[in-house]
Amino acid sequence: MQVERVKSCDLVVKSLPDGSRIIVNSKNETVFAMNATAGAAWDACADPIALAGVTEKMQRSFNPNVTQELAEAAVMQLEEKKLVTICGDAPKTTRREVLAGLSAVALPIVVSLTVGEQRAHARSARSNDSFRGRPRASVPEHQRLR
Repeated sequence: MQVERVKSCDLVVKSLPDGSRIIVNSKNETVFAMNATAGAAWDACADPIALAGVTEKMQRSFNPNVTQELAEAAVMQLEEKKLVTICGDAPKTTRREVLAGLSAVALPIVVSLTVGEQRAHARSARSNDSFRGRPRASVPEHQRLR
């Protein structure tokens, strides 16, 4: 199994201090957020690489406790979001095998929302039913930050 990042000039990657990543696809206005585990897998796939190589790179750069099952789970999530491509037969690890191999490493998480979905969530958060009809609290002039 060979893993390779999708080549796209439409992807803008922002690495955060905790190891997580934000990737914005400007072409389809999708934002991907990944935790540090998935971010380490993303970094490991910078060049075409076998799954064993992804595991080794994640162990060196992220956490020595990363198992091949965990690396595979991360790669599969990246592939599901169309951020990497996989060539060749991919072994299918069960969720139970991934969980059994965990010690101090977080499961990889990759989530995505389009810009439109983000706006809709923001609008619904601002219009929470429990606050409708209530006046907004105001801060007295002397307590406002300047």
